[in-house]
Amino acid sequence: MLIREAAAADWPRIWPFWHRIVAAGETYAWDPGTSEDDARALWMSPAKRVYVAEDPAGDVVGSACLTPNYGGPAARVANAGFMVDPDHACQGVGRALAEHVLAEARTHGYRAMVFNAVVETNPAVGLWTSLGFTILGTVPQAYDHPRHGRVGLHIMYRSLE
Repeated sequence: MLIREAAAADWPRIWPFWHRIVAAGETYAWDPGTSEDDARALWMSPAKRVYVAEDPAGDVVGSACLTPNYGGPAARVANAGFMVDPDHACQGVGRALAEHVLAEARTHGYRAMVFNAVVETNPAVGLWTSLGFTILGTVPQAYDHPRHGRVGLHIMYRSLE
């Protein structure tokens, strides 16, 4: 699997699975009705480093973005987002993207990474904990999940030093 920095021309290959994931309303605290223009602005912002994962056929099967979580004196704490095409779930795409983004974060001088709102029922919680993230706390019943009702949002952390 090739993981590389995304180019603007990759957006049309990211949008279909980005939209599918967000519209499902199960894992991201973003409006399920987010328009394509707003989604592009969120995901492909010039303030973010965006990556894509390509399978051997050259199809984009996942994407990740890396950005500072805070500004000023706390700007060395990163935040990241990950999207894997549901048709390619459980094939190692998420782990490969996560390992790549963690390495990139270190390369760019980040000292830690924080996820602000991980839906507690998200299967990726297992991935994050296996990669050394800890749950700092959970905001109870903060997320209206379409299948599980009200569930919590985890705040997760990992040192990069």
